[in-house]
Amino acid sequence: MIPQNRNFERNRRANTSPGERDPNLDTLDGRSAALEKAVQDSRSAKPVDGFAYRAKIHNGSTQPIEIIFWEYQFRRPTDVVPLLRRQFLCAIAVKPEKGKELQAFSLLGPQDVVSVDKLAKKSSSEETEKVVINRIEFADGSIWQRKDWNFGEVRLGYARAVATPWGTEMCRTL
Repeated sequence: MIPQNRNFERNRRANTSPGERDPNLDTLDGRSAALEKAVQDSRSAKPVDGFAYRAKIHNGSTQPIEIIFWEYQFRRPTDVVPLLRRQFLCAIAVKPEKGKELQAFSLLGPQDVVSVDKLAKKSSSEETEKVVINRIEFADGSIWQRKDWNFGEVRLGYARAVATPWGTEMCRTL
């Protein structure tokens, strides 16, 4: 490109509308630069510390499963109400008589506070952890729901979870 053409193109682009695409971005060099920038940006991304929650399920019904609401509970055996709950929504397809492993990621850990006294004790009989299935939505539109679980409690979390399109994740936090 000669200097006269460069100046002419620069002046032409300065007078164009804001939505018009720069033709230099479509050249081989422009595309290569964009790819290199994307690679550099991906390498400079900071890792996020979080927790992975997993549960294995088996569909014992005759209908395929489409959506599962489940939670991870941390409780003491003497308590009726769990000390802590982490609830998840999974959009998965599980055929009848098949199994699947649910995987969820959360920035929140299984416990809010860990005491030093608890860490010093080797016995884990004081506290238990378990996975509870709250609701299952089948492909035919039918629903199974745990008796003592209320969908209204997670309605806002559900709306937030489904507000953005699903990517590669299997489950989202409620």
